[in-house]
Amino acid sequence: MHARLAAAVALLLALPAVPGAAAPPAPAIDLKALIECRQRVADFAALAPVLGDPLEAVALGWRPLPQQNPFMTEYTLAEPITVFGHATSQIAFSGPAVMAVLDLSDPRVLARQLRLEEGVDTPDKVMYGRELVSDDVADPRTGEPMIESIVLSVSNVRSHPGRTLAGCSYSLDLP
Repeated sequence: MHARLAAAVALLLALPAVPGAAAPPAPAIDLKALIECRQRVADFAALAPVLGDPLEAVALGWRPLPQQNPFMTEYTLAEPITVFGHATSQIAFSGPAVMAVLDLSDPRVLARQLRLEEGVDTPDKVMYGRELVSDDVADPRTGEPMIESIVLSVSNVRSHPGRTLAGCSYSLDLP
């Protein structure tokens, strides 16, 4: 499990439980909101069981795809979703990021639409992004200061020619 995701899960697990109370139901995963950066680290952490066990993803109706890129885990969704105005049935996870795989040959068009900042823009590689959230938070177990960061990004990747990756990364970092 990625260190940032592990930190997010640890924060969730540190929340006090009410003695004798039944475990709360697992939170519903709003995949569209996660991809569009409308959630928080705690919401992304709800994906930990899915990312840790492919059978959990299958239980959600996701079909694992062959790994074309060693840094991404990909799924086909049971039903398409629309993110950033584009429909897709394919998603990918990479570290603390969840992304839609869109049928857009030029990521720059979506990056301009979302008013993202240029990171890399060469004939072979395009990466744009913008940090949407940078909040000071405290680890509930230790009180240690942390920074919750949420970054929207749009890019291409060599393993998916003619396609655009668009999504959000969620992390807790030390200041």
